[in-house]
Amino acid sequence: MRIGELSRATGVSTRSLRYYEQQGILTSERRHNGYRDYGPEAPEVVFRIRALLAIGLPTDRIRDILPCEGAAGRQPEACASLLANIREIRDSVSAQAAELSRTSDALTHYLSEKFA
Repeated sequence: MRIGELSRATGVSTRSLRYYEQQGILTSERRHNGYRDYGPEAPEVVFRIRALLAIGLPTDRIRDILPCEGAAGRQPEACASLLANIREIRDSVSAQAAELSRTSDALTHYLSEKFA
């Protein structure tokens, strides 16, 4: 599958696909004419990349995650360490969200007390 076909199949721009390849999170073979040739798994990989980007993970973290998501050659010890790191990120984000919620509640209370 060429880059234009992958772009149409996924709704992701060719520029983004090239960027993913530059970042090492999407791979292609080069044809003799220099065109990129993506394998049949490429659309699913792109959808996984988009989902991970949507939750706020940077491409360097995605590069580490993709092999742990289901590919053969998975390294259990590396995946366990990565999972622990992602849990730490999640816990930190949850703590930040709780603090923001407390601040919002305090501001709402202040406004209702002073300006109602």
